[in-house]
Amino acid sequence: MKPSSILKLAFLLFFMNFITLTTNAQSSEKATDIANKVVTAMGGMENYNNTHFIKWDFGKRTLFWDKWTGDVRIEIPEDSTTILVNINTMAGKVFKNDNQIKDEDALKKQLTKGKNIWINDSYWLVMPWKLQDPGVNLKHLKTEKLPNGNMADVLQLTFNDVGVTPENKYHIFVDQTDHLIKQWAFFPNFNDAEPRFTMPWDNYQKTGDILLSFNRSKFGPKNVEVKQEMRQNLFSELRYD
Repeated sequence: MKPSSILKLAFLLFFMNFITLTTNAQSSEKATDIANKVVTAMGGMENYNNTHFIKWDFGKRTLFWDKWTGDVRIEIPEDSTTILVNINTMAGKVFKNDNQIKDEDALKKQLTKGKNIWINDSYWLVMPWKLQDPGVNLKHLKTEKLPNGNMADVLQLTFNDVGVTPENKYHIFVDQTDHLIKQWAFFPNFNDAEPRFTMPWDNYQKTGDILLSFNRSKFGPKNVEVKQEMRQNLFSELRYD
């Protein structure tokens, strides 16, 4: 390797390390330690990464997600729409009343809608696994008693220009007994003094090799299935039987 190439590589590695350190510095050491305990309690990051497919219902729609490729299928019976979109490339197809949408502008709009649906609906399901994603800031705020009587560590979760609503803020309540998230509060804007809602994150169930919270006591994802195999044409065709 030429000396000039070595210098360029060294600079690149230094720059990448600087970005990583800068990003990690946004989260307090205590909050990071608690987030790690959450992941461990739910089965560990390796098992989550090895999970291939997740299917669930959210509201009046059903989602299928290939975690390894980014392919997502969203079925919305209420308006007879099926969206097939890759959340990484934004390639896909959309069917309305069994007819494929061909108009480029209309298709692009529907594919964007599909990705935004996935962002929202998947966060309601796998948020505990995303506490240390790039651009996420964690801060330990306080301890507080949960409705079950256990003490919880309250983490503040904010974002650095990531997602479709980076101005949002969450308070995450982590049970000190089993290190699982038991409650969350949502603030539409960082400066909001009161949350729009505070809801339970309960009814954890073993799905595959991980724990997930669904069929909760109040709103959220339902009928979750974790699989390692699904039909090959699920993410490419309207009919996959």
